[in-house]
Amino acid sequence: MKHPNRRGLLIGGAAMTALSSLPRRGIAQSTGETETYGLSSFGDLKYGADFKHFDYVNPAAPKGGLLAIQIKQSTGNQNFDTFNTLNIFVLQGDGAAGMGSTFDSLMSAAGDEPDALYGLVARSVRISDDKLTYRFFLRPEARFHDGSKLTAGDVAFSLNILKEKGHPVYRSVLTQMTAAEAEADDILRVRFSPKRSRDLHLVVAGTPIFSERYWRGRDFEASTLEAPLGSGAYKVGPFEQGRFIEFTRVPDYWAKDLPVNVGLNNFDRVRYEYFRDRAVAFEAFKSGVLNFQEEYTSRTWATGYDFPAIREGRVKKEALPNDAPAPIQGWYFNTRRDAFKDPRIREAIGLAFDFEWTNTNIMFGSYRRLTSFFENSDMKAVGVPSPEELALLEPFRGRASESVFGEPYLPPVSDGSGQDRKLLRRADELLRAAGCKREGSALKLPNGQPFRIEFLDFSASLQPHTEPFQANLKRLGIDAYSRIVDAAQYQRRLNDYDFDVTSRALAGSPTPGDSLRIVYGSQAAQTPGSQNLAGIADPAVDALVERIADAKTRAELVTACRALDRVLRAGQYWVPMWWKANNWLAYWDQFSHPEKKPRFSTGAPDTWWYDAEKAKRIGRG
Repeated sequence: MKHPNRRGLLIGGAAMTALSSLPRRGIAQSTGETETYGLSSFGDLKYGADFKHFDYVNPAAPKGGLLAIQIKQSTGNQNFDTFNTLNIFVLQGDGAAGMGSTFDSLMSAAGDEPDALYGLVARSVRISDDKLTYRFFLRPEARFHDGSKLTAGDVAFSLNILKEKGHPVYRSVLTQMTAAEAEADDILRVRFSPKRSRDLHLVVAGTPIFSERYWRGRDFEASTLEAPLGSGAYKVGPFEQGRFIEFTRVPDYWAKDLPVNVGLNNFDRVRYEYFRDRAVAFEAFKSGVLNFQEEYTSRTWATGYDFPAIREGRVKKEALPNDAPAPIQGWYFNTRRDAFKDPRIREAIGLAFDFEWTNTNIMFGSYRRLTSFFENSDMKAVGVPSPEELALLEPFRGRASESVFGEPYLPPVSDGSGQDRKLLRRADELLRAAGCKREGSALKLPNGQPFRIEFLDFSASLQPHTEPFQANLKRLGIDAYSRIVDAAQYQRRLNDYDFDVTSRALAGSPTPGDSLRIVYGSQAAQTPGSQNLAGIADPAVDALVERIADAKTRAELVTACRALDRVLRAGQYWVPMWWKANNWLAYWDQFSHPEKKPRFSTGAPDTWWYDAEKAKRIGRG
C-alpha cells in the first residue's frame, strides 16, 4: 500500500496525521533562496535531513502475501460500487480503487505530522524569498515502470495537464500555479501567483506524476481500461471491470530504499473486491475472500462478529483510538433548489432527526453527535467568539446571521422518544415563519408547491437511520422518501447537482487549507463535480476560507477555522450525523504491525505486513 500523501488529504482520501513531538527547522539559508529537504505549512519538520525511516514503521518488515480489501475512501472520480476506468484523475468515468499506488509524487507525507512532506522523486527544493518560485531538484535514479527516466519535463506535463484537463478538484487547487517548466532534466521550476495560498507548494509536491511520452497522442480526459504508465511501488495486475482489481508490488521499484518508503509497501499483492451489497461483502470477509475489514456499521460491529473464525481466534477484532479530526458526515441540503434556500426551513428539517433515539436503538450507543465542521480538534468553535475571531467576523455583521456572533449553533438534545413533540413543534414554527402552509396533512412551500424531499443514495445501508427521520418529516407534512440508484448514476447526479438531500462523509484535516475552497467556496458551488454539494455561496465563507489558506501561523489557522465553523453552523447547510473517536478493525490473523502507530491514524494497513508464521497457524499459509 502506498502511504497517503498530500493529495489524499486534498481529494478525500485519508487525512494526514498530526505532529507528536517537538518540531525542528529543516531549512538551510542561502542568498536569495532557501534550500530544504522537506516542506510543511509553517516550516516545521520533525525529521532531520539524515532520517532513515519514519518512527511508526518497522524498517525490517518482510515483503510478501496478499492484502484483500474493499475500497473505503474515494478520490477523484472513484465510487464505492464499481469502476470502468483506470484514470482516476479526471471527471469522466468511475475510477478504479488503488490507482494512486501506481504513481509517485515529488514528495511524500509523514504520518505523524500534520502537514509535512519529505523527498521522494525530489531530493530537495529551493524556495525564493518571496515564496513565488520553487525549484525542485529531482533524483537522477527516478524511473517509470518501463525503465524510462522520470524527468522534470514529466512533472511539468503532469501539473499543467491536471490544471487544464484534470478533475475539477485539481483544476481548482492549481489555479494560482502560473507556470511549471523544466529547466533541465533534473530541475523543475514552479511559479505561483502573488495571490497563492499558503499550502499550494504542498499541493504541487504531492501531485501524481505521469509520463509525458505515454500520454502523447492519447486523450487524457477519456475513460480507459489501459493502465497509464506510472512509477510507483505497485503496478496494475489482473482485474475484471466492476468486480475486482489487483496490484502487484514492483520488486525493483526505484525508490524502495528511500526513507519515505522504508517499512511501507509491504504486500506483494493488494486486491480490491467490489460488492454492491454490504451484507454480501461481510460474508466475503467471513469466508476469507477479504482478509482486512474496517467496519462502519454499528449493528454489524456489535452483533455480526460472532462466527466460527472469531471464536477460534483466526479472526481478530480491535477498536483502535484515532485522534484525527472527525470526518464531516451528514445529510447535505442542495441549496441550489428553491425549497432549501431559507435557512429556517433547513433548521426545521434538522430538528426532525432524533439522534438520541437513533444512537440508542440503531447504533448501540456507539457514537457521539457531530456538531462542528472541525469536530475532534481545537479548530472547533466553542462558546462566544474570542476577540481574534470577532475581528474576522465583524466585517460581515448585518449580512451574516446574528447567531454567528454568539454561541455556535448546537443541535438540540431530544428526549430520546424518536418523535420529540417539543422539537417538532419548534420545527413547525420555523416552517410557518418561512412561509410554508398546511393544507390538510400536507405542507406547502411558500410558492404553493407540495413540499417533497428525495433522499438520494446508492446504498440502502443508511435506511434504518433515515426512515425514522423521514417519518418525523411526514408528521410535519413533508413528503420525504428515499431513492436508491446504482453507484454510477448516483455519482452522475452528484456531479450535476441533481438531488435534494444526500449523505456524504468528507475527511477532516489537521491543517485545513486550499481544499476548503473545493468544499465550501462559491466558485466550487457552480463547478460540476466539485465537493461543494450544499451549494454554499457566501462571501463570509469565501473570505474566511482565504484567511485559512493564507494563515502564517497555526494560531492564525485555528482562529480562522473557528470563525468559519461559526458561519457554516449558522448556515444550516446540513443535518449533522455522528462520529466516534476510534476505528473498528477486523482482520484474519495473518498480519503483524509495528508497536507504535501514528497518533492521528491507526497505521492500518499501510504499515502492516504479511506474517507467514501466523498464516500457517490459522491454516492460510
